Amino acid sequence: MKEKKPAVLGMGNALVDVINILENDTALAKFGLPRGSMTLVDAELSRKIFEATRLNQRQITSGGSAANTIHSLAALGSTCGYIGKIGKDDLGAIFQKEFERKQIATFLISSEIETGRVMSLVSPDSERTMATYLGAAADLKSEELSAEMFRNFSIFYIEGYLVQDHKLIETAVNLARKEGLKVAIDLSSFNVVEQNLSFLKKLIAEKTDIVFANEEEARSFTGKEPEEALSEMASVCELAVVKIGKAGSLIQKGNEKAKVGIIEAMAIDTTGAGDNYAAGFLYGLTKGLSLEKCGQIAALVSGKVVEVMGAKIPENKWVGILEQVKKIET
Repeated sequence: MKEKKPAVLGMGNALVDVINILENDTALAKFGLPRGSMTLVDAELSRKIFEATRLNQRQITSGGSAANTIHSLAALGSTCGYIGKIGKDDLGAIFQKEFERKQIATFLISSEIETGRVMSLVSPDSERTMATYLGAAADLKSEELSAEMFRNFSIFYIEGYLVQDHKLIETAVNLARKEGLKVAIDLSSFNVVEQNLSFLKKLIAEKTDIVFANEEEARSFTGKEPEEALSEMASVCELAVVKIGKAGSLIQKGNEKAKVGIIEAMAIDTTGAGDNYAAGFLYGLTKGLSLEKCGQIAALVSGKVVEVMGAKIPENKWVGILEQVKKIET
């Protein structure tokens, strides 16, 4: 088999983030959204919130966990692609154009259902409340995947939010492995882990190479605290990462271990920290860097995203980040 150029293919819920700056919390009370929560809503309620906040200061950008990771990987200079499902609407067009502008290979399947969106409502004190309508994203079906999508990539990265659809995940992972890709998964949320524990344990032990988890997710997966959880996870896959908040992250591959700290950051919004950590780490892996250097780049990228609103680092900040990445690489 011809050796593949290091490249990462992501698959996730293709969502558009509609970030609204609120003058007060009246809208939260009006729509019954608990402050600081993430609530799944239907199309009608999502539309009502969209209309009610139309006059607020607003930012619209592509989103979804794996999509955020792939965007940052592209900004770091990696070759990458993305699989997802969008509607035939304005938000779907916004999603697709953002990917094309960054020269990310897209495998975006079209749906009659509206594009999924996250209405992010930011209170005056920076607290973020999210109303998520999955829309077309939740309509992605296993039979819509093909072997061709996985060719020309070396790593397949899945967000844990897709794990509810076991058939979709199994089909995707089997296609990826058949094409010779390593499989990486981010566990995404402790409740996702709890609800799908036996499925995830089997998937990770039998068909997954790389696992990312924060300490809550690692605890849900193993029942253990970070260091013991890391060892258990690393014993069933090739490489495991446990993120431990302000204490940094723990990384293990076989008997090799690394502990990496965080960078100093003025955090204003932690949205996307995990997505960007994965981007930095996967970038390091595709470059063949040591576990410690992969972790340092991951810490740098995740530290920079918490200093801005939203899950994406603005383009004007990447020049400085890339300079720091080069220093870590050498």
